[in-house]
Amino acid sequence: MPGIKPFLWFAAEAEEAAHHYVSIFPNSRVANVMRGGPGGGVIAVDFALDGNAFTALNGRPPGFTFTDATSFLIDCTTQDEVDHYWNALTRDGGSEGQCGWLKDKYGVSWQVVPRALGTLLGDPDPARSQRALQAMLRMKKLDIAALERAAGGA
Repeated sequence: MPGIKPFLWFAAEAEEAAHHYVSIFPNSRVANVMRGGPGGGVIAVDFALDGNAFTALNGRPPGFTFTDATSFLIDCTTQDEVDHYWNALTRDGGSEGQCGWLKDKYGVSWQVVPRALGTLLGDPDPARSQRALQAMLRMKKLDIAALERAAGGA
């Protein structure tokens, strides 16, 4: 099967964004910077975030923006991971959304989700899963301990 990778279209921030994302995720790197735009400017950047390939392109026309219709989910195992990604992606102009969603400073949407959420929402006891769901719906950044307390009826 051919490789599939996200392709992000920026106005002029492709290289800056690639370096920003690489600084946040482990095992990440900028692989290739393609130049040749006006004055030798950057056209596109290939980069990898924890082994996942991305391309960032410059030249997005006015009026085109990123939307919530496309987002990237970060599957976290611990609250420290949730906190790290949430804080790093909302810093310097990002914005918090509801239920673990955020927009970074470039307008790209991310979901920072602990694996525990799937377990809690999939609990065979509908009352436990409903309590966890209701707790999640009131949160911005997801809090594993608070979700677990809510599921338990606390």
